[in-house]
Amino acid sequence: MEQAKRSTFKLLFYLKKNEPKKNGAVAIMGRITIDGPPASFSTKLEIHPDNWDLKYGRALGRSNQAVTLNGKLDKIRTRIDKIYEDMMKDEGFATADKVKLTFLGVGVMDDAILKVFKQENKDFEKMVAKGERSASTYAKYKKVYEHLAEFIKLRYHREDMAFRELKSDFIREFDFFLRIDKECTHNTVWVYTMPVIALAKLAVKCKLIRDNPFEDYEISMEETDRSYLLKKDVETLMLLKPSKSRYELVKDLFIFSCFTGLSYIDIKKLKWSNIQSFFDGHQWIISRRKKSDVASNVRLMEIPKRIIEKYRGVTRNDLIFPVPSNSTCNVHVRKLTKEAGIVTEQKISFHTARHTFATMFLTEGVPLESLSKMMGHKHITTTQIYAKITSQKISKDMDLVSPKFAAMENAFVAMQAEAATQEETVTNIKVIVDEQEFEYKFFDVKSLRVVVRTDGVHETARGY
Repeated sequence: MEQAKRSTFKLLFYLKKNEPKKNGAVAIMGRITIDGPPASFSTKLEIHPDNWDLKYGRALGRSNQAVTLNGKLDKIRTRIDKIYEDMMKDEGFATADKVKLTFLGVGVMDDAILKVFKQENKDFEKMVAKGERSASTYAKYKKVYEHLAEFIKLRYHREDMAFRELKSDFIREFDFFLRIDKECTHNTVWVYTMPVIALAKLAVKCKLIRDNPFEDYEISMEETDRSYLLKKDVETLMLLKPSKSRYELVKDLFIFSCFTGLSYIDIKKLKWSNIQSFFDGHQWIISRRKKSDVASNVRLMEIPKRIIEKYRGVTRNDLIFPVPSNSTCNVHVRKLTKEAGIVTEQKISFHTARHTFATMFLTEGVPLESLSKMMGHKHITTTQIYAKITSQKISKDMDLVSPKFAAMENAFVAMQAEAATQEETVTNIKVIVDEQEFEYKFFDVKSLRVVVRTDGVHETARGY
C-alpha cells in the first residue's frame, strides 16, 4: 500500500567530534529519524571541523575537496531517500533502523549480490575439492569477489547491495574501477566482469529480479599476439638433448601438448582410461576439459603415442604422466627453448604448446571446425582467437587458390597489353618526297593515326 512520505522523515549529517584523529579530522555521521528513535551510522567520510558547515551539514567552500565530499554526501542522501520511498511504496511503513540496515546491507537482504556470490564460490569450492572444476578458476572468482566488495564499499558506502538496486551504471562503474583503481588491462576487465554479469543472469533465473540490469553492457576480449612455436622450432626442441636430465620430462610433456593441444591441467589429469580405440581403428584421447567440462577428443599421432609409451608404468595410479608443478614446467620450458636457440617475440610458457598445436595444425590445413572440437572449445570464435593464422598458412592458402584465377589473370594481362599499344606515342622520322626532305611526327591515338608535317601541311589517315 502506497503512502505519502511523512514529514518526520529526516536525514542529518553531523560530526563525531569526541574522537578526532591525529590530523584533526573527525568522522562524518548520518542520523535517520522516522517517527521515533533515530538510527545513526558512519558515512565512512571525514573532515576537519573548521571546514564543516554546521547549519547545512555540508563541507564549507568550493575547493575540490569540499565539492567531492559534498557530492558523496548527496549520493548517500539520494540513496537513503530512495530506500525510504521504496519501503513506503512496497510495505506501507518504514523505521529508521530498517532504512539504516537496508542502506548498510546488514541482515535484511537475502538477495544481495555479494551474499549470493559468496555462496556460489562456496559451491564452486566443493566442486574443486572433488576434482570437477579448476582451482585456478576458483582463485579467479575469489579475486573478483574481493574487487566487487571493495568497489561497493568505496562507491556506494555499503557492505552489500540487493539485486533490485543494481542499475546499468553499476557494471560500467565497476568496469571503470577495475581499469583505473586496479589498473587492470582490457582483457582482465573482461575476465572480471563476466562473473558479475553471470550473477545478474542467475538473479533473473531465480526470479530475484525481473530484468537483467547489465543487458546493455558490452565487452569482448581483444585479440593479442599469443606465443607459439613454428614447426621447425618444435622439431628443434624435440631433437634437443637437454643439459640436465630433469628437463627431459618437461620437454616430453611440452612436445606432447604440441601434438595434442592439451593444456597443463588436462595433461596432469590424463588417465590410461582416456586412451581408447575409436571407430577408425586409431587410438584417441577421449576426455573432457578441466576448465570448461567440454569434450576434447584428439586422435593420437605417432609422436605423442611414443611419448605415452615411454612413461608407461612410471606412475603408481591410473595417471599417465608424473607431471611437475605448473611453475616448474614454465621454468624448464624457458630453459629448454634457450638451449635450443629458439627466440620468440612473446614470453614462452608451458601453455605456449597449446597455442603451437593450434597454429601448427591450422597451418597444415586442419579446418577451424575440427581444430575447435579437438581443443574442446564451446564456440569456434574462441578458436579463432586462440589459433593465430600465420603467414605460412596464408601463403599456402594463396598457393592453392591462385590456379583458380589463372584464366582471369591471363585475360587481365592481355587487356593491359592491348591498352599499352593504344597509348599515345610520338615518333620523329624523316622521309623523302619528290626529292624533298620533310620531317614528320606520328601520333597514335587508338584507331586514328594523325600525321603532321613540319612545314604546316596536315595529313590524316584512318585504319593505319
